[in-house]
Amino acid sequence: MRPQTQMIEDLLQPLGLTASQAAVYIALLRLRLACAAEVAEAVDRPEGRVEPDLRTLVRLGIVEDCNGRYLARHPAAALGRLIAPRLDRIAAESRRIDELLASVRMLARHHDAGQDYHGARLAVDLISGADALRATMSEVAMARPPADLISVIPDHRTVHDLAHKYADEWVRAQREGVISSRVILPVCTVTLPGAHDLLTRLTDARARIRTLDRLPSWYVAIGDDAAWLPVQWGGNLPDSAYHFCLVRSPLMVSVLRALFEELWARAVPLSRPERKDGVVRVLRLAAQGMSDEMIARHLGVCVRTVRSRFAEAMAELGARSRFHAGVEATRRGWLSVCGGSHRPM
Repeated sequence: MRPQTQMIEDLLQPLGLTASQAAVYIALLRLRLACAAEVAEAVDRPEGRVEPDLRTLVRLGIVEDCNGRYLARHPAAALGRLIAPRLDRIAAESRRIDELLASVRMLARHHDAGQDYHGARLAVDLISGADALRATMSEVAMARPPADLISVIPDHRTVHDLAHKYADEWVRAQREGVISSRVILPVCTVTLPGAHDLLTRLTDARARIRTLDRLPSWYVAIGDDAAWLPVQWGGNLPDSAYHFCLVRSPLMVSVLRALFEELWARAVPLSRPERKDGVVRVLRLAAQGMSDEMIARHLGVCVRTVRSRFAEAMAELGARSRFHAGVEATRRGWLSVCGGSHRPM
């Protein structure tokens, strides 16, 4: 019996009990209800040395003091009280480990960027062809869905190609959660044939689109370490016959993303005047310098209708005046046609 008792005592020590306390608890389990003298006899120790252990066990909640007689709690309850504080500490340590693991990716990005910078490591592949562009972007996006895609498209020819050749694939990837897109376009491209349908389908699939008057160059970045650039900065895809550079560098991607965030902050969220053709026609005619009466005659409506449409446009655009409405409508691409210009009312 003694070897088994010794083994149990050894198992209790990691829970914070000394060897003598563990021996007292095991003796009480057998004795059920006993005084200090009976416990001392069971463990073969002086009563004066057993009493401090009994007081400690009572304080820990694994032994009850019943008016001078002691009762050992059931092992499940007793050990549960000893284990609970340790489980709390383990849970807290586990949370700290999870936080450290979550930071590994960010730290790895800094490490890789440092290697790129100090080692002059910059993996650049010169690739040609629209099919190759689509294939490389699909490969990177599919590796880690949902991939965070940012794109700057500065010209109407690229927008036209996207709208007529690649719209279905892009919208499907966005809708299925393969990518999460943010795109910045020139305001003059939103009225191009096919562009309206593409932008509507993308926004319906939860892509975010903004517009700016002018953009520096075409480029795309997916994730933290892959970017597509024109062979010459400031260029676009069609003019270079779809020759492009695929750059795999966390440092380069971080720079491009920083530039994108600057442009994104200045860009205007896409707003389309759906089912407001009358409002847009009024704004366009006013931008040509026509008075309310001339606009009314041109459209075959009364002057009151023209003024009502102006009021509707101002409310929709959040404008304080007709002039402000003209400026804002131009910024949002309501009035723009590539290659043309309109002056605000």
